[in-house]
Amino acid sequence: MTQHAQLPHGQNSESSVIALRKDSALSTHLQAPNLSQHDDDAIDLRHYWEIILKRKWTIIFFFLIIVTAVAVGTLLMTPIFRSSITLQIERNDAKVVEIQQVTPNEGLSDSRDFYQTQYELLKSRTLAQRVIDQLNLAESLAFTQKSRSLLDYIGIGAQEETKDTQRRKAGQESPIVGQFLKLLTIEPVRNSRLVKVHFENADAQLATRVVNAVAQAYIALNLERRMDASSYAKTFLQERLEQVKAKLEDSEKNLNKFAREQEIIKGDEKQSSVDSQTLQEFTVALAKVQQERIQSESVYTQMKAAKTQGIPEVLLNPTIQRLKETKAKLEADYQDGLKTYKPGYPKMMQLEAQIAELQAKINEEVDNVRSSITSSYEAAKSKESMISAKLQQAKSSMLGLQDRSIQYNVLKREADTNRQLYEGLLHRYKEVGVAGGIGINNIAIVDKAEIPNHPFKPKLAINLLVAAFLGLFGGIALAFLFEHLDDTVKHGEDLERELHLPLLGLIPYLKNASDISKELAMELVNDPRSAFAESFRSLRTSLQFSTPTGVPKVLMVTSSSMGEGKSTTALSLAIAFAQAGKNVLLIDADLRKASLHKKLGMSNERGLTNLLAGEAQAADVTSTTPVPQLYAMFSGPLPPNPAELLSSAKMATLLSLASEKFDQVIIDGPPVLGLADAPLLGSLAEATVMVCEFAATRRGYAKDAIKRLRATRTHILGGIITKVDAFGRGYGYYQNNYYYYDGSPEAKAQRQSA
Repeated sequence: MTQHAQLPHGQNSESSVIALRKDSALSTHLQAPNLSQHDDDAIDLRHYWEIILKRKWTIIFFFLIIVTAVAVGTLLMTPIFRSSITLQIERNDAKVVEIQQVTPNEGLSDSRDFYQTQYELLKSRTLAQRVIDQLNLAESLAFTQKSRSLLDYIGIGAQEETKDTQRRKAGQESPIVGQFLKLLTIEPVRNSRLVKVHFENADAQLATRVVNAVAQAYIALNLERRMDASSYAKTFLQERLEQVKAKLEDSEKNLNKFAREQEIIKGDEKQSSVDSQTLQEFTVALAKVQQERIQSESVYTQMKAAKTQGIPEVLLNPTIQRLKETKAKLEADYQDGLKTYKPGYPKMMQLEAQIAELQAKINEEVDNVRSSITSSYEAAKSKESMISAKLQQAKSSMLGLQDRSIQYNVLKREADTNRQLYEGLLHRYKEVGVAGGIGINNIAIVDKAEIPNHPFKPKLAINLLVAAFLGLFGGIALAFLFEHLDDTVKHGEDLERELHLPLLGLIPYLKNASDISKELAMELVNDPRSAFAESFRSLRTSLQFSTPTGVPKVLMVTSSSMGEGKSTTALSLAIAFAQAGKNVLLIDADLRKASLHKKLGMSNERGLTNLLAGEAQAADVTSTTPVPQLYAMFSGPLPPNPAELLSSAKMATLLSLASEKFDQVIIDGPPVLGLADAPLLGSLAEATVMVCEFAATRRGYAKDAIKRLRATRTHILGGIITKVDAFGRGYGYYQNNYYYYDGSPEAKAQRQSA
């Protein structure tokens, strides 16, 4: 057995070097998973394609159900024929006479409202009831059978017919009107004044008769509405004319009577009255006089304020200027004479007398100017006062006339209003009388309805196309819904994104392997070239690069719950380390459901529980295994208090001693959820590996397990996904490596014999 176990290790030395180089890059990826995470916003089309392939039978089954249901329903439906008629609707009638109609005349801005109104009239219940009565559709077997065809499928057609008869007898509106309107379709022709009217029925001839009757009834209703409007308008206008005529006569009599009493004579309205003209003339004159007074007052004020000699009237007076020039000349001669004569000299005294005389004349002229300015100012003030008085008299006269004319104007406006109203009504009355006799219609039939040769619906091809579209996309949506509801761990991204653990390795699911767990666990020994063996060698390499110091010496393997491949992973990993030349101790610490002794086919009489209970020494409970350099310490008899034993100081002492004696210590720990054993062991081990079963481990359970482990400060290296279906789930690494692995018994026997 020992030689058998050593042979594959030696044969696989070269492949181990190649795997080491491949797994080196993988381990680098595991050390920093956050650096390679994809952007959450990126669309992974390959991932979506894998979901579609995985759920292909759901999509196919849903697709077939939808297509089959639609096909059967379409074939069971009664063929329906559609008959159509085309109408032309004008906004305005033909203008035989240029007289405005009584009915509203829509402008360009109201075109949309006008045509929408006509479409609603075509779908009115009144028009529908008229056509039903005209064609006696309530008694038509073809129409009533179509109206209740769906009800007949469930056997209540006779009951509905009885209810309809009772409603008609009670005078209530028949439900046939509603059924009629459901079968009637109004289709306006875009960018035109045409509208198509469709009617659908199982009887093609009946559909044609109905749609033609609808058009005729619509035209008749339109004419009746116009004639009724004209007749009502003529009667109304005649009554109003008589009332307005009486009011006009009364208002004119009251106006003339008041004018005679107040002696008010009104001439042409375009000419102004005498009082108005007088008021206007005095207003203009007053403004002119006020300007003159202001000018005189300005000069007068300046004269009072300044010296007399400095005012402009004095400075610009020619007489004063001439006298001043003569005086200035004499003063100059006098100054020249003083150079020769004394002031008492007769000539000098004569000059002095002449100068005094000229100064007196100048003063006299200045006084005359001042008197003239004062007189001008006084005259302007007097003239302004007189004109103001006249203006006040004119205003008083004008206001008196206006007071007397208020009532006159009121009576005159009333008379004018009644006269205009009477003339307008009389003119309109004559127009309505002429227009009422013209029966021109604004609706014309363009194409009459003809009996259709082919059914309008159901259309099997279109229904099947729509069903195929809905079935396909509905099935895909259902597949994605199932995938969304599936919260199990299926990919390495689930570990990194949801559980925040790096992916250490993927363990394939061996479809052709034996059901015996012993043979499955010994797959690394029996068939070292299998994908199962390669996956654990890759896992071993990932662990070697998981920390800067290599693989932690004391490593625990656990899972969130039972049946996820925890024990098989621990045993296979221990064998992989043993094949790498390390002395490995495998400890079965699952003291509630031990299984390692079964996988190795060895006895479990003595083990870990005997050591922890003080009944044996470590060497006594450590056994060799069929795998070289692999030693095992099984659980021993299952105790009633596993947690107390695992939390004892002897367990810590055991792990410390084992790490000194062996190159690698691997602990097969119990599941985390529901037990206190795994968190206790995790706090004692240097590192822990979490095992998740492909498409079976719930992410919520795994999160809770990781949370419990980290609560005890357990160092979790990463996660392992076991039982991966490589061919069906899109894991290309294992697909590419299956080329040298054939799981058939014949190939396996051939490899073992070699």
